[in-house]
Amino acid sequence: MADDIYSVLGVARTAKAEDITKAYRKLAKKLHPDLNPGDKAAEDKFKQVTAAYDILGDAEKRRRYDAGEIDASGQERPQQRYYREYAGGEDGARYRSTAGYEDLGGFSDLFGDLFGRGGGARGAGGQRFAMRGQDAQYRLEIDFLEAVNGAKKRITLPDGGTLDVTIPAGVEAGQVMRLKGKGMPGLGGAESGDALVEILVTPHSVFKREGDDIVVEVPISFDEAVLGGKVEVPTITGNVFATVPPGTNTGKTLRLKGRGIKRKNGKLGDELVKLTVVMPDRIDEDLKAFAEEWRGKHRYDPRRKHREQA
Repeated sequence: MADDIYSVLGVARTAKAEDITKAYRKLAKKLHPDLNPGDKAAEDKFKQVTAAYDILGDAEKRRRYDAGEIDASGQERPQQRYYREYAGGEDGARYRSTAGYEDLGGFSDLFGDLFGRGGGARGAGGQRFAMRGQDAQYRLEIDFLEAVNGAKKRITLPDGGTLDVTIPAGVEAGQVMRLKGKGMPGLGGAESGDALVEILVTPHSVFKREGDDIVVEVPISFDEAVLGGKVEVPTITGNVFATVPPGTNTGKTLRLKGRGIKRKNGKLGDELVKLTVVMPDRIDEDLKAFAEEWRGKHRYDPRRKHREQA
């Protein structure tokens, strides 16, 4: 495959969609193996033209190619990470598909128009022409806790079919899962392509993720900050109690070992609990009198270090 697939079809990068289709039809009819029996060069060129059109004929794939996200063969660039060959199933998945299923019969319909239905393409030496099916791309949106703990999802395709996906625990937003053989069917009996499912993760109102650690902010009262005590803390597997040491300030972080995300080596990350001291909504007379008396006897300046370091 040439580095520039626009040149394969003989069109400019600014070409409109209809011009790309027109150029492909012209080349496909000229180079098709049925019309060039025994011509290996024409067959190879036909494969290149077909592969180029698979990308440029799909608006989303064309955008990703132009952006450098996929290469001339339609494969993800090296920086993209994959989870491979998962299967499973459960209803309720929200997804956005870039597979182009409205054009599911695109190539077969096009070849039927050009060469008649059921013709059966044959290449050099009279051998039947075969080409692996193209990969189909999807975007699957899942909840934060589903990404953390794992889940089973089912994508309902526009043609009525379904695609079962098992989400492994700890999957990250933007990662792509490869489902072997779940893409477009191949031509001439060749194997089907793969389904590439990009994972989108809905943010959580309480939890945030930092690598394999979970971060949560927990408010504590004035008396809990002064005296210390046990406070209830949410985790990804349920609430637990954590110990707040006496004299705790806003910004202090507690580490709950093994309450984070499962790593590839089987070990668990931690949960980082960031504490925030929250004063009561209303300062009553008792608290006000106590603070005034305490200030008179124990006044201190918490901003002294800042001034000295400025």
